[in-house]
Amino acid sequence: MRIFALLLTTVLLISCKNTSEEKKEVKAIATDKTVENNVSNQKDSLIYPEEKHFKSIRQVTFGGDNAEAYWSFDDKQLVFQSNYENWGVGCDQMFLMNADETFKDKQPPMVSTGKGRTTCAYFMPDNKHIVYASTHLKDEACPEVPLRNNGKYVWPVYDSFDIFVADLEGNITAQLTDEPGYDAEATVSPKGDKIVFTSDRSGDLELYTMNLDGTGVKQITDELGYDGGAFFSPDGSKLIFRSSRPKTDNEIKEYKDLLAKGLVQPTEMELYICNADGSELRQLTNLGNANWAPFFHPSGEKVLFSSNFEAERGFPFNLYLIDIDGKNLERVTHGETFDAFPVFSNDGKKLVFSSNRNNGGTRDTNLFIAEWQD
Repeated sequence: MRIFALLLTTVLLISCKNTSEEKKEVKAIATDKTVENNVSNQKDSLIYPEEKHFKSIRQVTFGGDNAEAYWSFDDKQLVFQSNYENWGVGCDQMFLMNADETFKDKQPPMVSTGKGRTTCAYFMPDNKHIVYASTHLKDEACPEVPLRNNGKYVWPVYDSFDIFVADLEGNITAQLTDEPGYDAEATVSPKGDKIVFTSDRSGDLELYTMNLDGTGVKQITDELGYDGGAFFSPDGSKLIFRSSRPKTDNEIKEYKDLLAKGLVQPTEMELYICNADGSELRQLTNLGNANWAPFFHPSGEKVLFSSNFEAERGFPFNLYLIDIDGKNLERVTHGETFDAFPVFSNDGKKLVFSSNRNNGGTRDTNLFIAEWQD
């Protein structure tokens, strides 16, 4: 459940807890690497001058909230979620696109049922099927989206989410989970052998892996807190994910009380990394505020993620790179509102992400594809 549209509400609700030293480190890195790239980047109006990693950038969608775009294994297509009313949906559904398409005056084909709410589609290794979570078995209508609980910003964790496999015509071909409670956030290993997902079947929101047919379920994490948004490393040996892990008695009580209502509070999250079997778990970031949407760099030695840790008022969210040993934190994007959900193509040449840039002052979140250069 990586609910992107709701995060725009957090900008007025998240306090700034980063240190001045961390700010200085990131800004110094950005400044040192900016000058030589200013001339070339200024030729592309969608690229801010400091964004040295983008050789070019192309806007893909032009309205609504569009995010969580994921590449097919052959990099020829992407699947993404959108709630764009002009495409006839009332809440997030899944859409398919070719990697070279743009949707300014046309609508992509929908590959989910159009019923309930869906989240987190991901291609299967055959490039002919996708896996995604949906609430449609419980109710074909869009579920209610609570934004606050006792004045605090929250995400819903729908107990009606289950994980399905569908072909590219939108036909469901398999149901992979049928446990009571929340099962969602499924992504597939680049090795093509495992799926990682989040479930509350244990009574807490933990990571699990399973085979592509839903068998061989194994619990990966077992510490109190919301573990989610997990991705495998390029070689399938590691997992990177976000977590909001309560520590104090008050935090623990608040977390448990919210979870009992099917809610989590995502305003403070850090990144964790572990082996694919759950061993050698360690915290990767300690930045404060919301650090989330991590994805491995093609080298497997860095992680790209979204954060608002530098923000004075909870926004903007920008993309950052960090080594998997926690060193060399570098700011990648320099927007004033929202950049998130970065996903590298399998060949490592392109990056798709969601952004509020070039939205004409609206609240639209669109997809962009950038040519990546290190």
